[in-house]
Amino acid sequence: MTWIIAKGLLIPFLGTVLGAACVIFMKKELDAGLQRALSGFAAGVMIAAAIWSLLIPAIEQSEGMGKLSFVPAVVGFCLGMLFLLLLDIVTPHMHMNETVEGPKSNLKESTLMVFAVTLHNIPEGMAVGVVYAGWAAGKVGISAAGALSLALGIAIQNFPEGAIISMPLYSNGASKGKALLYGILSGIVEPLAGLVTILLSAYIIHVLPYLLGFAAGAMMYVVVEELVPQMSEGEHTNFATIMFMIGFSVMLILDVALG
Repeated sequence: MTWIIAKGLLIPFLGTVLGAACVIFMKKELDAGLQRALSGFAAGVMIAAAIWSLLIPAIEQSEGMGKLSFVPAVVGFCLGMLFLLLLDIVTPHMHMNETVEGPKSNLKESTLMVFAVTLHNIPEGMAVGVVYAGWAAGKVGISAAGALSLALGIAIQNFPEGAIISMPLYSNGASKGKALLYGILSGIVEPLAGLVTILLSAYIIHVLPYLLGFAAGAMMYVVVEELVPQMSEGEHTNFATIMFMIGFSVMLILDVALG
């Protein structure tokens, strides 16, 4: 069980590392078509994961509340979205499709963006930690396959995110090594946040339905604010829509067939 949890916590971080590593092989930025495809696939996986791995288990674990069993899921969901909205307001924020151009002044902008993305990664790490904590505790509706699918969806979303950190830093004067390091550091908070959440599971297990809803809200905010605009921007977005369908189907298959 320990290895399964450790693997699940590290998968999203691996997505960030691979994305940041693009700076070694590419000169400027990810191909726009590839960004749309990745965003579409990640959006499909994350929406399905938010429903089956987070919201439905939250409702099932609140069945004792009768017709009000939706309350923890709804309250947590809204708090998760509002929390990410607050982060976007109080921290410098840059969408995936925005690039940083220009010399020194924008190098500072890129550094601030590292800080902003790092903060945004904390709730995603918590989401993985919450699901694995619920699975380890044997809570209803939470499976190892569902937790793994959630981790994979976040990893896919982290791939272009890692790239849009390392590439602008390199183009604005940082060395490839330093740009790669900053990209990696922005994602290391995810497994740490997940680990802390699991270590505190004995204290948070009683409010797990609210936390599952919170994680779903945080993920859905990323989908609406980042992934959907990215996949629908520019021409020839049909492929991104197909990738969304594939991502949603993959998550559904994993959660139902393997759960």
